[in-house]
Amino acid sequence: MTATEARPETQPEIGRDRRRKEDQRLITGRTRWTDNITLPGMVHVALVRSPFAHARITAIDTTAAKAATNVVDVFTGQDLAETQGVLINAWPITPDQKTPTHLPVAIDRVAFAGEVVAVVVARTPAEARDAAELVDVDYDVLPAAVDLKEAAADRVLAHPDLGTNRSAHWVFDSGEAGTGGDVAEAIARARTDGIVIEREYRQQRLIPAFMEPRSTVCDPTGEQLTVWSATQIPHILRYALAATTGIPESKLRVIAPDVGGGFGGKLQTTPEEWLTVAVARRLGRPVKYTETRSESLMAGHHGRDQWQRLTLAADRDGRVTGLHVDLLADLGAYVSLVGGGVPVLGAFMYNAIYKFPAYRFEVQTVLTNKTWTDAYRGAGRPEATYAIERLMDELAAAVGVDPLEIRERNWIRHEEFPFTTVAGLEYDSGNYEAATARATEMFGYDELRAEQRRRREAGDPVQLGIGVSTFTEMCGLAPSRVLGSLDYGAGGWEHASVRMLPTGTVEVVTGASAHGQGHETAFSQIVADRLGVPFENVEVLHGDTQVAHKGLDTYGSRSLVVGGEALVRAADKVIERARPIAAHLLEAEPGDLEFRGGRFAVRGTDQGMAITDIAAAVFAAHDLPDGVEPSLDSEATFDPVNFNYPHGTHLCAMEVDTETGQVRMRSYVCCDDVGNVINPLIVSGQVHGGLVQGISQALWEEAVHDESGTLVSGSFVDYLLPTAADTISFAVDHTTTPALTNTLGTKGVGEAGTIASTPAVVNAVVDAVRHLGVHDVAMPCTPERVWRAIHEGGAGGDTEGAAAPHFDASTGQEGTVDRTSGGGHP
Repeated sequence: MTATEARPETQPEIGRDRRRKEDQRLITGRTRWTDNITLPGMVHVALVRSPFAHARITAIDTTAAKAATNVVDVFTGQDLAETQGVLINAWPITPDQKTPTHLPVAIDRVAFAGEVVAVVVARTPAEARDAAELVDVDYDVLPAAVDLKEAAADRVLAHPDLGTNRSAHWVFDSGEAGTGGDVAEAIARARTDGIVIEREYRQQRLIPAFMEPRSTVCDPTGEQLTVWSATQIPHILRYALAATTGIPESKLRVIAPDVGGGFGGKLQTTPEEWLTVAVARRLGRPVKYTETRSESLMAGHHGRDQWQRLTLAADRDGRVTGLHVDLLADLGAYVSLVGGGVPVLGAFMYNAIYKFPAYRFEVQTVLTNKTWTDAYRGAGRPEATYAIERLMDELAAAVGVDPLEIRERNWIRHEEFPFTTVAGLEYDSGNYEAATARATEMFGYDELRAEQRRRREAGDPVQLGIGVSTFTEMCGLAPSRVLGSLDYGAGGWEHASVRMLPTGTVEVVTGASAHGQGHETAFSQIVADRLGVPFENVEVLHGDTQVAHKGLDTYGSRSLVVGGEALVRAADKVIERARPIAAHLLEAEPGDLEFRGGRFAVRGTDQGMAITDIAAAVFAAHDLPDGVEPSLDSEATFDPVNFNYPHGTHLCAMEVDTETGQVRMRSYVCCDDVGNVINPLIVSGQVHGGLVQGISQALWEEAVHDESGTLVSGSFVDYLLPTAADTISFAVDHTTTPALTNTLGTKGVGEAGTIASTPAVVNAVVDAVRHLGVHDVAMPCTPERVWRAIHEGGAGGDTEGAAAPHFDASTGQEGTVDRTSGGGHP
C-alpha cells in the first residue's frame, strides 16, 4: 500500500460473532495436551495413595515394587524429604491462622484418603500402575474428622499436633468498618417491629470435573528445568516451585499448553507437580505423571462445602434493614493455595444488589480429614448469591408479595450508581431494572404465574414453580492494594505486550493463560480493532513463562477486564511509538496526524500511511527520525482501581411431581449485563456452560464421604454429571451498562451463569411446593429430598428438622436455628 492510498473501511471486530480461532485444533485433536508430550528417555510415575482418611504410616515395603518389570525406582516421602519442597498457602486470612504443613508425599501421617505415600517410576504408565499395587504400606488408623459441624467442635482432631480444627475466624462488621450500622441493633428492632428471617443452608461439596485430567511433565536435562502442566496458573506455579524447592526462578520454565478446562480445579499448585519435579531432579531424566479420573475425583481439590447460617432483618413492608451471615467452611485436610480466602471473597457479596443499612459477616474455616477445598467456578460468590437470593424469596413469602416485587423494593436503582455498598465496595455501573424487564418479557412471567395459580386451584399433582435470581458479582480479581489489605499473597495486575512484525502481522503476548475461554479469538479482535489490522493477522501467545515472562494467569473472570485492558494499553503505546515515525515519513508534524482504521493521515489532506507500512520501515531503519529507536514493540501492565461488577436476572420454571418428588425444568431464561461485549458468540457459550454447572449443583452433583472419610462418589457412576440429554435449551440475552473501570467498558462473564443459576433453580423447586409448607429443599434437589420435604412439612429434605443445629463462629458452640422466626408464610 502506498502512502497516499486509503485503507478501505472494515467491519469493527469488537461486538462481532467470530468463531474461535482455537477450535479447529482443539476439536480435531491437532493440539498438544500435556499428556501428549513425549521426550527422549522419559519415564512415568504412578502414585500410591492412602485408602484411609487419617492414619499414621508405620512402615512402607517397596521391595516387590522395585523388582517389578521395567520399574526404574520407588520413592517414599522419606526418600524425597530433602528435595520435595512444600505446598504453600498464599492467603492466610488471619495472622493466627492454623496452617498444617502440606508435603507433596506424606512421611509419617496421612490426613485424607487419597494422600500420596509413595511414588513408583517405570518405563510405561501401565507398568508403573502395576508396580504401585505391590507397594506394601502399614497404617495405624486414627479417628477421622469428617462431619463439618463436629469437626468445628473439635470432637476429633484432623491434625492432633495443632490442638484444634478451627483454622481461622474472619469477621467483617459494617458498624466497626464505618460502612453501615450495627446489625445486632437492626435485628433487635425487627424482632419487635418488623420481620426476621432465620435460615440455615447447606452448600454441598462439589468436584471440578474438567474434561482433561491433570498432567505434569518435567524435563531436568540441560541448563533449564522445564515443567509442562495442565494448569491455569503457569506464572504462579513457577514462583511457588522456585520459592519452595530452591530452584532458581531464572532456571525454571513453566508451560501450560492447551488446557482442557479448569473451572478453578486447575487453579492450584499440586502435590503431583511438586513430586514430578522432585523425581525428575533425582533421576536426571524426563518424568511424566497423568492422573486417572478416579484420582482426579478423589485427590484433586474440591469446592464449596459450607454451612450457612443467615439472619435477615426487614421492616413490615419488606425493606431490608440488616443481614448477619455466620459460616462454617470446610477446608479439608490442608489450607490450599487460596482455599481459606474463598469464603472471604464471598463476604463482600452477600448484600448483593440490595441496599442493606447494616451487615455482619463471619466465617470459621475448619480442617477435616477430607480432600482439601479451594476455588470452584465463582469461588465464594455463588455461595453468597445462593444464600441471599434464597432469603429474598423467604422475605417475599413473609410479606406476601411476589419475589420480583420484594427485590425491586430493595435493589439499587440505576440512577444511584456509582453506589458504595454496606460491604465497602463501590459498584461502578448497573441497571437491574433493565435486565429484569428484559428477562421477564422473554420468560412470559405473568402467563406462567397465571398457570401456576390454575394448577394450585385444580390440585394438580404436578405443580409449577417459578424461581428468581437477581445477582451481581465482583470479578476481575484486583486491585493489588485491596488484595494486599486482605493479606493475599499476590497482586491483581496483568501484563501484555504487542509486537509489530515487518511483514504486517502482529504478535500479542499475554500473561493470562487460557483453558477454554477463547482468549486467542477475543484478544485478536481487540488488537485488530485498536491497530486497524486484519483479525487473521493477529497471533496470540500465552501460557509459557519464557514467552510471556510476566503474568498472573487466569481465574476470577479477570482475563478480559484486566488482561484485555493491558492489551489495549500496549497497543496504544505501539500507535504512539509509530506517530513520530509516520510524521517523519509523511513530512508532517506529529500533532497534525490522526490515527484511524490502521492508518495515520495528515489532517485536511489525502496523505497517509498504514501502521503495517511503518512497521516495515522500522525494520529497515533506513529513514527514521534522529534519536528514535527502531522498534514499535510495546508492553503494558494494568492494575485496576476497582473490581468489576456484572449483573443479571435469571428466571427458571420447574415442574414438581408432588407424588414422586420428581422435578423437571420447563424453561430457563436469563438476561445478563456484562458491559460491552467483545464477541457475543463467546459470551453466549460462557453463559450456557455456566448455567449447566450451576443447575447441576442445584439438581445433581454432590461429593459424599462416608463416616470413615472415604469418598463414596469417586467415579462418574456415583458423582452425577449432567449430559446434554439432562438439560434444556436456554434463552439468553444481555443488556449493556459499560463498566467504568476499563476503557473497553467490559465486565466479566466466565462465572455469571454458575453464580446466578443455582438459586434460580432451587427457588423454583421450593416455589412449586411452598403452599404445602415447604420452605427449603437441600441441594441437590433429588426426588427423594423433594418428596421428604413435602411429606415432612417443610423440613427441607435434610436431617436437621425444624430446629436445625448450627455452629456459632464467634463462640465455637452449637445451638439451634428457629427456622420460622418473623412474619411466617402466607
